[in-house]
Amino acid sequence: MKKLSRRNFIGDTDKAAVPGIFILSAYYQPGKEMKKVFIYHVYFWLQHEESTEDLDKLVVGLKKLSAVTTIRQFHIGKPAATSRDVIDGSYTLSWLVLFDNKSDQDSYQTDPIHLKFIEDCSLLWQKVVVYDAVDIE
Repeated sequence: MKKLSRRNFIGDTDKAAVPGIFILSAYYQPGKEMKKVFIYHVYFWLQHEESTEDLDKLVVGLKKLSAVTTIRQFHIGKPAATSRDVIDGSYTLSWLVLFDNKSDQDSYQTDPIHLKFIEDCSLLWQKVVVYDAVDIE
């Protein structure tokens, strides 16, 4: 095995990190408006709200669902510990997905991975609400 000096190791690490930095900066730019993106936000209310087992199953299902190739980025979240009149924190879990366009989102709807997710997980929830958003211009 080749022995690396600290300087060579750091130099090699920098080379490996550069592509990742470019990929991340293309999608995440603090303070910058996201453009040319289709936002798909799903809110789930579990049948058995107190069931950590059902919650875990839904999270596992969503992580499997993230393998759909048209998904640019995703986020699985729970209600934040905030309390204001305008906040609805009654849901159990949210699934935020970014697509490049409506066509990619349409493809996601019929993707076998998405259809399998619905088949495997739909018994877990009592209610689902979806919000789709696109650029205003």
